[in-house]
Amino acid sequence: MDLGSLSSKDPHLKVIQWEDFEQELATLSSLSSALQQAQLQKLAIQRQLQTLIQVQSDSLSRKNELDEISERVEDKKLVMGNMLMQAKVVEEHAKTKEEHLGTEIKSLLISGTSLSVARKRIWESCRLLAGDKGLAQLSGLQKMLSVRQQHMVSQVAYLYPVKTLIGATQELELDSFPSGSRPGTPGDTLDENKSRNQGTLSISSVELNMLPFTQITFFTDKKQIQRSTTALGYVAHVISLTASYLHVPLRYPLRLGGSHSYIKDCAPYIDQVSSVPSSTALASATKKCLEFPLFLDGKDATRAAYAIFLLNKDIEQLLNYIGIKSLGPRHVLANLKELFRIILSPEFIESE
Repeated sequence: MDLGSLSSKDPHLKVIQWEDFEQELATLSSLSSALQQAQLQKLAIQRQLQTLIQVQSDSLSRKNELDEISERVEDKKLVMGNMLMQAKVVEEHAKTKEEHLGTEIKSLLISGTSLSVARKRIWESCRLLAGDKGLAQLSGLQKMLSVRQQHMVSQVAYLYPVKTLIGATQELELDSFPSGSRPGTPGDTLDENKSRNQGTLSISSVELNMLPFTQITFFTDKKQIQRSTTALGYVAHVISLTASYLHVPLRYPLRLGGSHSYIKDCAPYIDQVSSVPSSTALASATKKCLEFPLFLDGKDATRAAYAIFLLNKDIEQLLNYIGIKSLGPRHVLANLKELFRIILSPEFIESE
């Protein structure tokens, strides 16, 4: 077969002359060697690329994990912030409680000290009461004081006797109430009420007639008015002395002047034009005492009637002091006689 015909059939075939065969063989060998080196470099580069790809994928997965961890950390930071705020609120509340407890402990310590001092005083009082100069002596002194008060009031009752006038001239001294009853109790029977209303009460034989003080006319007897004002002066003197003996400050003080005596009504006085608030003004209000005559001052009997009402209130105060109820605002001498009867009775000393 001819070489020329082979080369014409296959264009990729190269016809090499024998003299060029060695050179071509050497070239082919060098190319084969270079191809092997290139393949080795390709494998090395492939391995490096695979390593880099693996590292990149690991880094990406770690980055994702780090992102998730950072999100969790942020969530935990928010939770910790909320817990920190709650802890601050609880701490402030605890401090407030601690301060409050400290104040209460101080007050308890002060109260305990006061309690111990009071306990010592009570113990000392009990010791004094249990001694020779204790309760028995105090009871004896109280009884002596009651006897002395009874004696002094009996002198007043002797100077200003309250009696019942029966008829025009006959004078009879009666007990205003039976010894075993009190006004307004079931012991007051109809017969006793009738006997009590028979006649008119008088003080030192001077009759007290309330009619001129309630209704004054042109035909009113002036002597009767003078006798009534004299009786009111006697009653005022009796009440003043009895209150001083019993150590009772009268709610409505008296200014004695015989048949021209006065009684005082001291009420709180607030200036109406003042701009001070009502609570402050009431606390700083001063007492303004008005005097009312226990006699007819001119033709107006209203002030005198109110004065008699206040005088009876003083008698009622003394009756309440010894535990007795009043008969009412219109029974001046009856209340006074009941006051004498109770104070001069043996029960007064025993009750004291």
